[in-house]
Amino acid sequence: MQSEFHTSLHASVLVLNRAYVAIHIVHVRRAFTLLYRELAEVLDVDEGQFGNYDFSGWVEISQLRSDEKSPHDDWVKSVNFDIQVPRVIRLLRFDRIPKRTTRFNRKTLFARDEHTCQYCALTLPASQLSLDHVVPKSRGGKTTWENIVCCCLRCNTRKGGRTPQEARMKLLRPPAKPRQSPLLAHKLQNPKYSTWRQFIGPAGMSY
Repeated sequence: MQSEFHTSLHASVLVLNRAYVAIHIVHVRRAFTLLYRELAEVLDVDEGQFGNYDFSGWVEISQLRSDEKSPHDDWVKSVNFDIQVPRVIRLLRFDRIPKRTTRFNRKTLFARDEHTCQYCALTLPASQLSLDHVVPKSRGGKTTWENIVCCCLRCNTRKGGRTPQEARMKLLRPPAKPRQSPLLAHKLQNPKYSTWRQFIGPAGMSY
């Protein structure tokens, strides 16, 4: 049971601004800090019905649900009671909408390509993958979504400083900038984050 509660601390919480627009994703500790400081409220969806709860109200709801915990729910154990991890919280004093952009880095690119080498189709852990410039940097290739792919170490060595055509290697698909954050898309595949879909449009959000 202790390990279950520990795992719950790694869950994610969707953050909305005051106008109910999705703006960010935070970890459980940050979400509870915002709730306890009365900077946010829980927005709960139960059987299609929306409910807004401050911290004390959410504690009461959690106590009522504690005897019938859903397998898709996460719970955190405090000194005196168990409290359910909210899936969505709403900021009470924040109206702005941050600029939506998909961060370009190693983690998001691996997520876009599903940790699969774009040359040999092997799916591997991150430690066995690298980033490859389709058009080599020595040929003027840029470090962009459209010119970088996930690549296994073996294929990266084989390709070297050549283009795929020169190395007689074929890409699984042309690299492109994703319309939605790959990390967010991965989260949305998890049933426990299904309620997020009601607040996140096709274009997604920065993450």
